[in-house]
Amino acid sequence: MFVLLVAFFTVFAIQKSDPAPFYLFDEIDANLDADRRTAVAAMVAELSATGQYICTTFRPELIPHAEAFFGVTFGNNKVSTVDKSKFFPSSPSSPSCANGRA
Repeated sequence: MFVLLVAFFTVFAIQKSDPAPFYLFDEIDANLDADRRTAVAAMVAELSATGQYICTTFRPELIPHAEAFFGVTFGNNKVSTVDKSKFFPSSPSSPSCANGRA
C-alpha cells in the first residue's frame, strides 16, 4: 500500500508542476482501506480544480466527491450497459452510493 500512495503523490506532484488536461485512474482505490480511499477521493476532488479526473471504481467512497457518475450494469447476456443518466451527488434526486450504482 505504501508504494501505491507514493505513486499517487508522484502523479499529484507532477500535476502541480506540469498539469495535463485530464487524468484517467482505473480502480486506484481497489487496494486501499475505506479511510485512505476517502482521503484519496478528497485529494482528487481538490486537484480537479485544475485538471479533469476520470476514475473507475467499485467502491462507494469516491462517489460523494464526484461531479458526476455513471452506473454500469451487466445483463444476463454478458453485455454491459451504461446508465445514460447523469447523477450529481448534490442533487436531492441522486441515488445513494449504497444502492450499487457507482
